[in-house]
Formats: sequence, C-alpha cells, structure tokens
Amino acid sequence: MITQKNFSLNQGNSKPICSIVIRAYNEEQHIGKLLTGITQQSIKDLEIILVDSGSTDATVAIASRFPVEIIHIHPDEFTFGYALNEGIKNAQGEYIVIASAHVYPVYPDWIKQLLSPFLDPKIALTYGKQRGNHDSVFPERQIFAHWFPEASVANQSHPFCNNANAAIRRSLWEKHPYNESLTGLEDLEWANWAIKKGYLLAYVAEAEIVHIHHEIPKAVYNRYRREAMAFKQIFPEEHFGFWDFLRLYSSNVFSDSWHALKGGMLFTNIKNILWFRFMQFWGTYRGYQQTGPINPSLRQTFYYPREFHSGREKSSRDLSPIDYREEDEIV
Repeated sequence: MITQKNFSLNQGNSKPICSIVIRAYNEEQHIGKLLTGITQQSIKDLEIILVDSGSTDATVAIASRFPVEIIHIHPDEFTFGYALNEGIKNAQGEYIVIASAHVYPVYPDWIKQLLSPFLDPKIALTYGKQRGNHDSVFPERQIFAHWFPEASVANQSHPFCNNANAAIRRSLWEKHPYNESLTGLEDLEWANWAIKKGYLLAYVAEAEIVHIHHEIPKAVYNRYRREAMAFKQIFPEEHFGFWDFLRLYSSNVFSDSWHALKGGMLFTNIKNILWFRFMQFWGTYRGYQQTGPINPSLRQTFYYPREFHSGREKSSRDLSPIDYREEDEIV
C-alpha cells in the first residue's frame, strides 16, 4: 500500500490541487454516478472538466447539475488524444486526473490515493485499480483482475497504464501532449515517452473505480482492433500473427473457463467467454501488420491470461465505500 504520510501537494497554491478531465459521448447512464462520486471525495479542492464530443442524449444536461466546466468538440474532431489535450489546455491544476465517463470511484479517498505517489518527483503518471460490476461479462472481469492486481507498485518501470483511471503531471504534459493521431493507447504512448525521459509510473490499488462496459461483439472487436493499430504505431516492430491469435484465444478461453468453474459459474458464462475472447484476439490480429519482438512484460500484461490459483484476491481496505443507491437512477 502506498502510504499517505505527510500528504501535501498543493503547498499553499491558490490553484486547485488537481483538475479532473473526463471524455464523454452519450454517457447519460453513467456520468451522474461518476460526478456524484467525485463530489464525495475527501479532497474538495478540485476542478472538473468534461470534454463532450457531440452527445445527443442527456449527458450534458446531467453534467450541468454539477460544478463542471463543459468543453464541446465536434465528433469529427475526436481522437482520444485530442479530447484529452483540449481538456488539459483548459485545466488549472498541476496534477491532471483522467477518468472515463463510464467509471465511478469506489471509495471517498480515490483521488487522494491516486495523487499520493506524486510526492516522489520521479513519478510521472499514476493509475488505479479497475473492476467490473455485476453486468460485466466474465472475461472482462478476468482482464481487470489480471491488469489491476490487489498489490500496489510504487515504482513501475514499464509503460502499461490505463487512462480510464489515471493521473499525470501537467508540467510533463506541456513537454509532451498526448498523441492525437493514435486510434487508442494514447496513455501507453505517453507513459513510454515518460519512461524514456527517466521517469517512473506508480500503480495504486487503493485508487479503485468500477469500469462499466456494455458492448456487443462488434464493439469489442472494434475496440481491440483500433488498440492493436495504435500499438503497432507506437511499437512498429511488434508482430501478432495468426498463430498468436489461435494460441492466445485458446489459452485465455481455458483460463477463463477454469476460473469460472472454480467459482461455480461456468455454465452461465461459457458463451460470453467464447465470443468475447474471439472478438478480442481476432480484432487484435486484424489490427497488426508489422513484425518483431517487444518488451515481454508489456506483452504479458496486455495479452496473456490470468494466472491459475485457487485463492480469491480480496481488498483489505477498512474504509467504507461510497453509497450510490440514491444516484443509480439519475438521468
């Protein structure tokens, strides 16, 4: 666990401790819950910026009920990097918290935990734990458990991270804004740059959010295809062939099935396991065209299945989570 000893980042500055930048498009089902969770945080000196890329539902109307600055960009202008850059340009905080519009924090110290590693000047970026909810498909929950373990890592030297729940130093963003040409993984490209400059990342398991995906098979395919396209743009020597597709599809299906069986949930989840993993790795295969090796630890994190063990990892936090029951129906 990353401790909170002598936690003080503002140091008397009149500007907010941090600015929260949220990218959104048609997120009326989720944006209210995220903003409610932000208002319940133990740190109150916050600036919230919503970058909306042309929502046609009630997203903007719901966000307007909260103390939020709303920035509008045209849908045709959208890339993940462009939306973030537009939000950060308008931010005042030295620390930029980045959150997807379809996540919400579990605990009221989410932001405090996410910012705490910045006490170390070598830390350029932090990212927190993600979990699904009861509607998440089983393979997605396995991915979250594999990517975001229960133990924090104070000094991470490889560039894996995720901008659904992350924070960066604005001073470093000014030197290297997000790549606006990428179809995804702008977080990985930025983190890779920071590490090459001698900085480190921190993974904070205590900074936990719930990440909600309700995707049809085609959407899963498209998500992993565009991420593979971005991955090969960042690492042009990378290769993902048909044999990789077959091997990783089969190994992940086996791993998911084993974990589902151990939990007594195989029968109700086998269909989701089969289609999700197929779309994940078929999309990845179709997105790749370049060849060559890459950092083994990064490849392991992105693609390989969760390790086998019989014990179930549980959070040991003694802090009560945020109560969202009155906000679940906000529209």
